Amino acid sequence: MASSKKSALFRLRWLLLAPIPLIWCALAHYGYLEFAENRMVDLRFRYRGPMTAPIRIVYVDVDSLALQEIGNMPWSRKYFAVVAKTLIERGGVKAIGMDFVFSEAGEAESADENKLYEGNRALARYLRQNPAPPVVLGTSYTAGDFRDESGKLKIREFPDVTRPDLPPVSQIEPPERPKLKISPTISLPAPIIGLIDTVNGAARWVMLYAPTKAQDQPYYAMAVELARLYYGVEEDGVRVDGDHMDLVRPDGSLATRIPLKNRQQVEINWFSPWFGATYNPRVSFADVFEYSQILESEKPEERKSAQEFFSQFKDAVVLIGPVDKLLQDVAPTPVDDVAEPKVGVHGNLLKTIVSGKYIRRLPSAASYAIIFGLAALVTSLALAGGGRAVFAKIMAVLSAVLYVAVAFQLFKTGQFMIPIIAPIGAAITTGGVGLLWQIVEEQKQKGRIKGMFGAYVSPALVSRMVDSGEEPKLGGIEENITAYFSDIQSFSTFSEKLSPARLVELMNEYLTACTDIVQAEGGTLDKYIGDAVVAIYGAPLALPDHPHRACVAALRVHRRVDELREKWIGEGDRWPDIVHGLQTRIGLNTGACVVGNMGSHTRFNYTMMGDNVNIAARMESGAKSWGVYSMCTESTRAECERLGAGRVVFRALGRIVVKGRTQPLPIHELAALAEDATDRLRECIALFEQGLSKYYARDWDGAIELFRRSEVLESHGPGRKRGTHSNPSLVYIKIAEGYRVHPPAPEWDGVYEMKEK
Repeated sequence: MASSKKSALFRLRWLLLAPIPLIWCALAHYGYLEFAENRMVDLRFRYRGPMTAPIRIVYVDVDSLALQEIGNMPWSRKYFAVVAKTLIERGGVKAIGMDFVFSEAGEAESADENKLYEGNRALARYLRQNPAPPVVLGTSYTAGDFRDESGKLKIREFPDVTRPDLPPVSQIEPPERPKLKISPTISLPAPIIGLIDTVNGAARWVMLYAPTKAQDQPYYAMAVELARLYYGVEEDGVRVDGDHMDLVRPDGSLATRIPLKNRQQVEINWFSPWFGATYNPRVSFADVFEYSQILESEKPEERKSAQEFFSQFKDAVVLIGPVDKLLQDVAPTPVDDVAEPKVGVHGNLLKTIVSGKYIRRLPSAASYAIIFGLAALVTSLALAGGGRAVFAKIMAVLSAVLYVAVAFQLFKTGQFMIPIIAPIGAAITTGGVGLLWQIVEEQKQKGRIKGMFGAYVSPALVSRMVDSGEEPKLGGIEENITAYFSDIQSFSTFSEKLSPARLVELMNEYLTACTDIVQAEGGTLDKYIGDAVVAIYGAPLALPDHPHRACVAALRVHRRVDELREKWIGEGDRWPDIVHGLQTRIGLNTGACVVGNMGSHTRFNYTMMGDNVNIAARMESGAKSWGVYSMCTESTRAECERLGAGRVVFRALGRIVVKGRTQPLPIHELAALAEDATDRLRECIALFEQGLSKYYARDWDGAIELFRRSEVLESHGPGRKRGTHSNPSLVYIKIAEGYRVHPPAPEWDGVYEMKEK
């Protein structure tokens, strides 16, 4: 039954925890974790470090130097014509990409139209040769709104082929295409153009093509066009087929295959940071233009220096783009600390295509499986119990750390990107909620254990054991405590008069009342021995006033037993007369004792041992001989008076030697709590203690006279209180009368030797 309940709770816990990783899956699916995940992507790029590409790319920068020497943009396009022609014909480059959109919108209204037409004619004359030189001009969807030839406002938006509402190709607007206006009425298109857009304007993903109504074939990304030219593939050799794009040579051989994400996208594998000549050789546009002029110099040494300058471009792919920060064509990259020129996007995408080192990612379903799997693993370890719970929790943390380490290493060695934020987030939150749940359950269980265990052992002891976190072990320490013993007078007779069931019922009611009072005053229940109650005051929890608490508890127990007797009498014939006269005796002693776990290695009990414990037991059993129901030693009385003077009324009973000892002990009766002490009781005690003084002085007649006067005032005794048969006055009258007939030895000092335990 317990196992079935535990199994049901286990299933319920996992059922309620399952939505947490599901929430993380949803957050990842809808892009809410993209920013954080991108930060982890960046860290993996930095961990991997730069890579060498199989293709050489040289950047020709439109930088501050170029702007100073040529002038602010827009420039006359003859500069681009000169630079492109020189790089191809004299530098031997394989292809050139210009990260500019040469559109009419980029022309300054105040520009000299004749110079504008002249520059455009120079660039058009060069680009429109047959065959066309390998120069790719930029085209873009960046300019969102435009007016068509009829003046109607249109919206230019990159066509995402995964959109369910994507219109037919015949209705898709083309990008902003480069136009070379060579006269007021004539604009010539560029032969080769390439898209320079990135997904969301960032430097991570690129749409490789855009189907539009403007031409038979789609527009391709600039890096695709540059790769086509690099491999010698014709325009119709670029083919898109579902999840990949192929570049096919004229002879039908496959130059390269580009895997596509969402049928259109590729993630850029950044090979290196922007700065670093080893990986990104860069020259200023101004230098290239200047050296192109020097090539025509009449001085041989100048021509030679120019030839040496252009030799660095042999078989390279050149990217010409704006790099001056004032031109604002920058974006954050995974490998740079600050935003860098976006012309680097095309270079790194081209390196990705030529190297074939594509970033690989898991399908969404596999990513979701990882999220659930890691969450389940970490949570299972975090919630593991038993002797290896701490080790399991350490393994839970190590599992999460190991997953992150594996994610970094997979990217470093295989360009494989697995999600980090969602799996780790799911693992931490699911495990955390599970741990909180477990803590709540453990606290509830701890409460149940305290409640159940506290029924057998002192709740204070249980709390200390649980809170300490230490395993109980054998051993004890010496502590100053007050030992408490109580017993029912003539209990064997109860066993004869009551059936076992009724006896258990009576004992449960009696012991509950006694135990509640003992523990309410701070005592620790040691054990029950049949009808006897054994308790410790001052251990395991320190109680500076333990003698006083023990005395108060003893008298409160007597008060409660009086109430119980009245209750039992009121229940008529339910209980026999012996129950109506139930009396309990209590013995107390204060002193040094050994307290701790006593027993065997398999079963032990928190208890007390020592001579002072035995004396407390003698106080309880000896109380019968003196006709009292609570008796304590001088050490208990003295400490009680010191800690709570006047709260407890004591009666000196003399000095005795208990059986098994040789040293005399002053003993006292706990007569009453101060609030319960009547004038009759106080007068009785005064007369009794006067009689005790006569007794010590061997004035037997004077002692007997005073004891007889005090006996009249005693509350206990024959015919006075149900269940009582003697009192201290009657006891001392009998002893004094005996000494009057047979006087003690001359060296007698008033000590009475008990013959019974």
